[in-house]
Amino acid sequence: MAMWRMVMAGSAMALAAPAMAQEATPRFAHIFADHAVLQRDRPIAIWGQGAPNAAVTVRLGQQTASATADAQGRWRATLPAQAAGGPYTLSVEGGQTLSDIMVGDVFLCGGQSNMEFMVKQSTNAWGALQTPADPDLRYATIPDTSRAQPLADLEAPAKWQRVGPETVGDASAVCYYMARSLRQSEKVPIGFINSEWGGTRIESWISPTSLATLPRLKDGIAAVDLYGRDPAKALAQDGARREAWWKAHDPAAARQAAFRRADFDDSKWATIPTSAWKDAGVPALAAFEGVMWLRGAIDLTAEQVAAAKTLQLGPIDQYEETWVNGRYVGGGSVNWAWRHYDAPAGTWKVGRNVVAMRVLGGANGGGLTGAAPRGLELADGTLVPFAGPWRFYQGRALTGETIAPAPWDVPNSLATLHNGMIAPFAGYGLKLAAWYQGESNAGEASTYRELMTLLMADWRRTFAAPELPFFVVQLTSYGKPSTAPVQSGWAELREAQAQAVAQDAHAGLAVTLDVGDRFDIHPTQKTVVGERLARLARVIAYGQPGLRSGPEVAGVSRSGSDLVVRYRNVTGGLHTYGAGQAIGFEACAGDACRYVPAEARGDTIVLPGANAAGVTKVRYAWSDAPFTNLFDGADLPAAPFERGVE
Repeated sequence: MAMWRMVMAGSAMALAAPAMAQEATPRFAHIFADHAVLQRDRPIAIWGQGAPNAAVTVRLGQQTASATADAQGRWRATLPAQAAGGPYTLSVEGGQTLSDIMVGDVFLCGGQSNMEFMVKQSTNAWGALQTPADPDLRYATIPDTSRAQPLADLEAPAKWQRVGPETVGDASAVCYYMARSLRQSEKVPIGFINSEWGGTRIESWISPTSLATLPRLKDGIAAVDLYGRDPAKALAQDGARREAWWKAHDPAAARQAAFRRADFDDSKWATIPTSAWKDAGVPALAAFEGVMWLRGAIDLTAEQVAAAKTLQLGPIDQYEETWVNGRYVGGGSVNWAWRHYDAPAGTWKVGRNVVAMRVLGGANGGGLTGAAPRGLELADGTLVPFAGPWRFYQGRALTGETIAPAPWDVPNSLATLHNGMIAPFAGYGLKLAAWYQGESNAGEASTYRELMTLLMADWRRTFAAPELPFFVVQLTSYGKPSTAPVQSGWAELREAQAQAVAQDAHAGLAVTLDVGDRFDIHPTQKTVVGERLARLARVIAYGQPGLRSGPEVAGVSRSGSDLVVRYRNVTGGLHTYGAGQAIGFEACAGDACRYVPAEARGDTIVLPGANAAGVTKVRYAWSDAPFTNLFDGADLPAAPFERGVE
C-alpha cells in the first residue's frame, strides 16, 4: 500500500508555515515554472513574491496584468482568459521570466499508492515508454510534503516535464493514461499535476478549516495546529498521552521508565542484530509478541552534533516510542512506516548518545524490520550509523492492543498533506480533479462518505472552482475471495464512494472491479482505469453526449416469486461473460444473505425464485475480492451495490 518517493512518516518535522521571505526581485510562485500549462477559457491567476508594496506587472504573450504587493511582498495578478495555445513567455517585469508556457487544460490527480503508481510499472509500460514525445502533454509531480500549517508556496520550483520516452515513466500511470486519452480527443494542450502519497488516508488531504467542521476531529486539528506553532509542546503532550496508555495497559511501565535514561546501565542486557526480533536467532523471541525495549548508541563529534538533522530508524513493528539521551523525540503506530525524528536543539551531545525505544509488536516480525539505513542524518545528507550492537529487554507478552498515532503522523495525519501538497498552489486553474484512494480507510465506510463529500467541496473552494468536475476511482478487487456471503469493509467503502458521487452533480465514478488483482493491492492494469476516467470526463467535464457512468443499480422490485434488479446507464444491454448467468448476486433477509442465480434480460437482472419470505435487500459483488462477469455492451462492468427491496 505504501509506494513512497520520499519516506517521511513519523518525522517530527519543522511543520510551521512561515511567511514568504521578502524578496526584492519579483518572482513567481513555485507552481509556475518552465513548460507549465495554464487553464484556458477562464481568467488566469498568477501570483508570487517580491518587494513589499511594490508595483508588479505580469505578461503572458501579449496580455498583461498589474498588481501591488502587500506588506510581506506577496502579490497576485489576474490575466484575461485565453484560448488554448502557446508556447508563450510568462514574465514579471524586472524579475523572473519563464519559457515554453502553454494554455490548455489542467488536471489534478490525488490519492494514495494506486494513483502514485508510475507509468513504468504499469502493464502497458513498454508501449508508453516507446510513444513519441508529445510537447503538448505535460506533467508536474508535487514532492511528498507534510506540514502542520498550510504552506504559502511549494518549497522548490515545480518541475514541469513534457511527456516523452525519457520522462513519462515517472508520471502517475492512471493520471497519464487519462490525460493521454483526453489529449487525443480534445486536441488541446494538457498538463496534469500529480499530488499523491502512498498509504495515506483521506483525512490527510482535506484542509484543516474543513476538517474542523467535524466535531470528532476538532481536537485532532487543534493538536496539529499546536504542532505547527510549538512542536516541542505538542510532542510533549502526545508523549504524555502515549505514556498514559502504557500505564493503563502494562503494570511494569512505571518501573521500566528508567530504561529510557542515558545513564541507565544496560550492560546485563543481551545484544540483538539490527533485524526483526523474530529473525534474530534468539529462541525466546522466535514467537514473541509483546513489549520490547531496545537501546543503541551513536557516537558524535562536535561537528556532527552541530550538523545533526534527523534520527533515521527505518520501519518498526509496530507501536514505538523513542528517546534520545532520555528526551522523547516521537512515536509511531504503523508497522511499514519509516520513522524519522528530528530532535530539539540540545538533544545530541559530543560523545556517546543513547537511543532508547519501547516497542509493542511482533505480528510482523517485531522491532527493527527491513534493511533500512539507521543512524543520525546530518545536514549534508551523510549518515552516522549506530555504534555497536543493540541491546534488548523482553517485557510482558501483549497482543491485540493498539496505540493511536499522533494526528500529524503520516500516513494517519489530519490535513497535513493538504497543507503541504495542495494549499501551496491554491487558486491554480483546473479543468478537473481525479481521486484514487480508499484502501487506507477500508473498514470505515460510515465516515468515508462524509469525508469524500467534504474533500470534493474543499478542493473546489481551494481552487476557486465551485463546479470543478471530480472523478473517483472506486476501490478495485483485492484480498481473499469469498466462498459464502460475508461482511466486507472493502465492499462497504465502495458503496460509500458510490453514494458520495451519486449526490454530486459534478462527480463521476469509475468502476474497476474487473481490473483488480486479488494477490496485489497495486494492480498494474492502469490503462483501463485511466480510459474510464477519460470517458467520464468527456461527458461531465467536456459536455459531450454520453452516459455519466457504466451500469449502476436503479432499484430492486418484487415480481411474483422473483426479484428484479433495474439498471440505468446501460449501453447495449447487459451481458454475462463466460456463463449463462451473472454471478455475485445475494438475497438477504436482514443480515442473513445467500447467493442466488441471476439472469440478464435487457437492462434488468432477474433473480428467479429469490423473492422468499423475509428478503429485505439484494447485494452484488459484495466482498473484498469479488468474481464478477456482468458487463454492458460498452464493456463496462456493472457497479457493486447493496439495495433494499421496494
